[in-house]
Amino acid sequence: MAPTCALNGGCPSDYAALSIALLSIILLVAKAVAPYVIHKIPRPKGSSFWLVAIQVSASINLLLAIVMALGFLRFRRRDWWTSCYLWAVWVEGPLGFGLLLGCRIVQAYQLYNVFVKRRLPPIRSFVFLPLVLLPWIVGATIIHMKKPLNRHCHMGTQWIIPVMCLHALYVAALVVFTGAVRHVDFRFHELKVLWRGILVSTCCIVLWLAAYLLNDIHEDRSLVQIISRCLLLVVTSVLVLAFFSASLSQPLVSHLTLRKNSSQECNLMSLALGIPGSGLLTHGDSFELTDYNQPLDKLLLNRTFRQSFMEFADSCLAGESVHFYEEVLQLDKIPISDDVKRIYMARHIIDKYITPGATMEVNISHHCRQEILSTVDLAHPHLFRNAQNELVHLMKMNLVNDYWGSTFFMKLKEESMMKTVEHELQEHGGWNFPQQRLSSVHCADDPFHQDCHSPRKSVCSSHDSS
Repeated sequence: MAPTCALNGGCPSDYAALSIALLSIILLVAKAVAPYVIHKIPRPKGSSFWLVAIQVSASINLLLAIVMALGFLRFRRRDWWTSCYLWAVWVEGPLGFGLLLGCRIVQAYQLYNVFVKRRLPPIRSFVFLPLVLLPWIVGATIIHMKKPLNRHCHMGTQWIIPVMCLHALYVAALVVFTGAVRHVDFRFHELKVLWRGILVSTCCIVLWLAAYLLNDIHEDRSLVQIISRCLLLVVTSVLVLAFFSASLSQPLVSHLTLRKNSSQECNLMSLALGIPGSGLLTHGDSFELTDYNQPLDKLLLNRTFRQSFMEFADSCLAGESVHFYEEVLQLDKIPISDDVKRIYMARHIIDKYITPGATMEVNISHHCRQEILSTVDLAHPHLFRNAQNELVHLMKMNLVNDYWGSTFFMKLKEESMMKTVEHELQEHGGWNFPQQRLSSVHCADDPFHQDCHSPRKSVCSSHDSS
């Protein structure tokens, strides 16, 4: 029985290794989708999402290629889809380990440019990744042309060593980029994840080399074949679980997965970075009386007014500009000397509001957008100043007039008047202080002297503030 299953697959140890591989795939996919299912986080655009998706796909490719190439299942290699060169060369190489390491190298390259060079990467990720994979593609093409594999998908020692050197080359490239960012004080354990990936990859390559050599040299020994291929699949399963992490390209998503009972407002980079005064106002927060005849850019500095105005803009499906303004104010609270935290916040704002196709892309001029995307200093204190000015002007034209006549503004005025009366009563020691009727907004309080005796509900016209 042992000699037969050693050659054709289906040994008990094979099924045990397959179970471990299947479990690792389930855990891998669960870890990738949990933030979007549990915390209802919107799917981000750009490389922050697809790099993680590619890593998951590459991990599955790597596990599946080992299963198909080393004969864990009983099947005959007659059709093209069972070819050794398809699974052992292309899927396991460029589309498996090469793609997995390539994504991590791209992420390390991004960290180097963002936190060391303090700029966005000059080469886009969808261009840089194929360049990283080029040596793998060339190597796979050469092997496919030379045809060194036998019917059991085994190759001679003279081919195994160059292939393992190609694996080591990618680990070395990852070491170079990781060494370049080792002095950065990362907030989401990016450096720890990089070193962990390097350590796990190195250990796996050593074990792979030993297993492949045993598998090829002792092809006539059934027990060696069974043990070596089982070891290969189990080690690879551990690799994909220990290696994969969303924190490198999605630090906020990774942060939320570690929080229990996270509320919707925790989906803020300012909260994740611990910026004072982040999040929404609560019932016990102070309520300052505001002169509503001030210009909009002055009113927006008041947190209470800003929250009310943001709720109104969201009800009109035009809240991107106000949310952008809110997050830029949070950025301004970070000391200029704290470059790392400012870069985190700036990169988050760019990914969320500035990058074309972003989840909450704001409507700013092309010149202003390119000025931000091509900046040479992501920690510059006035990086978003021009964008802020353009959006405030847009809000003045499209949102503010409807806001003065909305129920959101009426509610804000009533709450403000109630807080004022309570404050004056406290100052007079609880004496009988003449109170005024708080159930309506008087015309004298309306900065545009609108008819307040029959307040109308704001009709949210088509605003171009996104």
